Amino acid sequence: MKKERLQKILADHKLWIETGYQEGKRADLSGADLRGADLRGADLSDAYLSDVNLSDANLTGADLSHANVSATDLGGANLSGANLRNADLSDAYFDDAELRNADLSGANLSDANLTGADLRGAGFTLEFKRARWFYGATFSEDAIPWVILHPRYSELAESLTFVQNQSQSDIIEL
Repeated sequence: MKKERLQKILADHKLWIETGYQEGKRADLSGADLRGADLRGADLSDAYLSDVNLSDANLTGADLSHANVSATDLGGANLSGANLRNADLSDAYFDDAELRNADLSGANLSDANLTGADLRGAGFTLEFKRARWFYGATFSEDAIPWVILHPRYSELAESLTFVQNQSQSDIIEL
């Protein structure tokens, strides 16, 4: 997708949000190729992002709350500090994605692939347990109890890395 077209879609979406859905237009980027796109701080709340290629994109601090991000490729993407509250992330692919301090509260992670993802400081609810894969992921140590004790994930415990909340330099490996 050309940069000018993407900027127009983002501007229309911003107007749609700011006017209470009266003006502008909801962003629909379904099926778009946005590999490596710079979307830092973008407001994509309530947007349609299904089946988008966002691999290696920079979504640092972006707002994707309530967005449909199902079946989207976010492999290697940087989503540090992103707001993914209540987003539909079902079947999304986050292989080696950076999700530090991202808010995944209430997100639908059914069959999502979080293999190798960095989830240090990420906030999530029990719905996170619906994720299908997170082999080799890194978590903050406060996630240890449910990951190790949950029968579905106990077999993966040896592949996970847990980092203490206070000091990022102290790593606990199981």
